[in-house]
Amino acid sequence: MAHKIRKAVFPAAGLGTRFLPATKASPKEMLPLVDKPLIQYSVEEAVASGIESLLIITGRDKAAIENHFDISFELEELLKDKNKDELFEQVRSISDIARISYTRQKQALGLGHAIYQAKDFVGDEPFAALLADDVIDAERPALAQMIDVYERFEAPVIATMQVEGEAISRFGVIDADEVEAGVYRIKGMVEKPAFENAPSDLAIVGRYIFTPDIFEAIEETKPGSGGEIQITDAMQKLLAKRPFYAVRLEGTRHDAGDKLGFLIATVEYALKRPDLGDDFRRYLRSLGL
Repeated sequence: MAHKIRKAVFPAAGLGTRFLPATKASPKEMLPLVDKPLIQYSVEEAVASGIESLLIITGRDKAAIENHFDISFELEELLKDKNKDELFEQVRSISDIARISYTRQKQALGLGHAIYQAKDFVGDEPFAALLADDVIDAERPALAQMIDVYERFEAPVIATMQVEGEAISRFGVIDADEVEAGVYRIKGMVEKPAFENAPSDLAIVGRYIFTPDIFEAIEETKPGSGGEIQITDAMQKLLAKRPFYAVRLEGTRHDAGDKLGFLIATVEYALKRPDLGDDFRRYLRSLGL
């Protein structure tokens, strides 16, 4: 019987250099997609997928993330006094969303190193890791799609999406055999291959389910360029010892860690909003692009 996935980890200690100067004093995970910070989308996805305990891995100057998920007494009192009940409910629901813990990654030494900070929090349970940069717009939460596969195979699962053409070289790419519709058994992984060397058109996106032996694999992984410990290298080590699966997610992935991707996501999410969509659509049409 597979352990239930109860815990999720959110690495949020990166420096956000692609969004400078906006991220000089504010974490990139707090950049708003319409009116909600990026990290809230992935936290809500985890909670909707049955996650009970969350660990956000922060760094220096990331207090805004903790404040966002905390109770804001003065703001709530002000909203109540002004009878802004709907806004009050919205603000209160953020602090009630889940049990959230925090730990600090003192140096940004790669995603593998960030995930390793969750070792004590995770203990001997399987767990999910979600990157806030990847916003996945799906009818069924992306993580819930992955948990289904984990429960069937009792093995680590990573999220993948098809990427056409040259763009594949910006991703980690899997070499895999399809074992059922949209589910693959992984044979190998390559970090950012040249287009002609890519083993498939299946890119790794920022959702993972790991078994606790990933921590041992991270310990055995030597730092790569810039002294960073890459999670792909640790997964490769573990792949030699146990099966790994990938799920081709149903939904749309937005790379909100990239300026263009962030702008596209903003437009798509705004158009879907009942309170904004019609007016925004009219405005876009008026531009005569």
